[in-house]
Amino acid sequence: MAEAAPPAPSVDPRSGFCAETRTFHSLRSPPTRLPPQSLPLSFPSFLFSFLPSPLPCHPAFLDPSTHDSISFPSLLSNVRSLSFALRPKISKGDVALVVSPPRLDLPILYLSLLSLGAVVSPVNPVSTSSEISRLVELSSPSLAFATSSTAPKFPPDFPLVLLDSPYFQSLLNAESGVHIPEDEDIRQSDTAAIMYSSGTSGLVKGVALSHRNLIAQVAPLASEPATRPAPVLMITVPLFHVYGFVFCLKTVAAGETAVISSARFDAWRTLEAISRFRVTNLALAPPGVLALVGAREKEQAAKKSRSDVSSVKAASCGGAPIGTDLIRRFLAAFPHTRLAQGYGMTESTGGAFRSESPEENQRLGSVGRLVWGMEARIVDPVTGVALSPSMQGELWIRGPTIMQGYIGDDLSTSATLDSEGWLKTGDLCYIDEDGFLVLLDRLKELIKYKGYQVAPAELESLLQTHPDIIEAAVVPYPDEQAGQIPVAFVLRKPHSILNEAQIMEFVGKQVAPYKKIRRVIFVNSIQKNAAGKILRKDLTKLAFPVTNSKM
Repeated sequence: MAEAAPPAPSVDPRSGFCAETRTFHSLRSPPTRLPPQSLPLSFPSFLFSFLPSPLPCHPAFLDPSTHDSISFPSLLSNVRSLSFALRPKISKGDVALVVSPPRLDLPILYLSLLSLGAVVSPVNPVSTSSEISRLVELSSPSLAFATSSTAPKFPPDFPLVLLDSPYFQSLLNAESGVHIPEDEDIRQSDTAAIMYSSGTSGLVKGVALSHRNLIAQVAPLASEPATRPAPVLMITVPLFHVYGFVFCLKTVAAGETAVISSARFDAWRTLEAISRFRVTNLALAPPGVLALVGAREKEQAAKKSRSDVSSVKAASCGGAPIGTDLIRRFLAAFPHTRLAQGYGMTESTGGAFRSESPEENQRLGSVGRLVWGMEARIVDPVTGVALSPSMQGELWIRGPTIMQGYIGDDLSTSATLDSEGWLKTGDLCYIDEDGFLVLLDRLKELIKYKGYQVAPAELESLLQTHPDIIEAAVVPYPDEQAGQIPVAFVLRKPHSILNEAQIMEFVGKQVAPYKKIRRVIFVNSIQKNAAGKILRKDLTKLAFPVTNSKM
């Protein structure tokens, strides 16, 4: 994919906008130059090149629920050992599914596979058997890493390695003197990871990310001064999501301690861990922000604080939009903390816009400015004309972190990536006169439930397999805790007595928990346009006229 060009002399120093090319450029200081694209180099080798000698003495990873930890020397030793042990099992270019809840050894597994040139493909562990079968069909993995809880979702003859088995633990310590494989066979353009994203068609797409994409996400760390003592980052977002995947690996390059809990997210346990381990940075999604704010407000109302959060200096929030009211509540609950918002996609290897400085954090309602190396355009979705600052249109982005494409889906790739490397995000936005991005709505029809993408078309297709349902439409509905919830409009067959609970149970048995229908509304018809496309916004207005006016 094309990388961002150096800003032209005519770039506005305030917004980064070039009137000649109708393009916004990043105004951030560049890091150490990216390595030449022709240089054979794996992402782990680039990552480990940041580490000082001697290695840091603080933990690289720790689990607050078990108090287990992994030191930096053990991290490197485990990666070498596991790479050596896996070489007979998986080859360069082979895809490895990883279907596991959060674990301390997941970053070790990711780095080991990447160092071998294998393609890491993390999967949501709550995915159903049928959903995993679809992913297997899509990415053709040669091996999967699972746990005792997720392994039964695979066919009996599928090659599996159980992460919670004595066998896997033995692989981490099998050879203490081996070396990480050399990089001469790994090109930066080689696919490093396949992450999964729902498209507007409702079918899951495999997003192919290269070693170069990952290297470009980490490169800005080269220009950042080392902090002493080293930051302690608590990652509360899933490690199978591009947000958590990139964050847990970036901490290695930064020499930080990453706190990764193997237990289900709980606000009170998180506050306790912040106090105990003196967490300085938080990686959050909006539901986590809401839960932590609620817990802190209960403490403040009781006028007794069970938790000391004074160590937290910065928090990042991404994965879904967050309201300004919740931001203000967070800042009141965590008075020593800066909350940085960001915008990114799986297709952009995570963040493309971010608020980084205290001044940028003050721009509530914005998700920040372009990160280093990125370009953006705001394009009229009807005419295709690139627009000026403060004009509304579809956001297009380009730069070194943009995906290679969707695996096995050239049609969707060409519809999303143009010949010049521009990624069409499907989001309605504007970039103001100061270069800040403001999200307005989604041109795509995805529902964001707690940061997860839910495709209405997928649920509609499933609903219409029920013998008592003639037609169905699924729309997003605002929800304080989840962001949005899927609501189904259902047209039943005449004389059917099918009820809401039965429909929700029917869907719930066949999809992951975050995709469940949360409310059902029975209608006499499903509104469509002349071309037969469901008018989801009109349905939403019809059912929720008061609430929708505030959306």
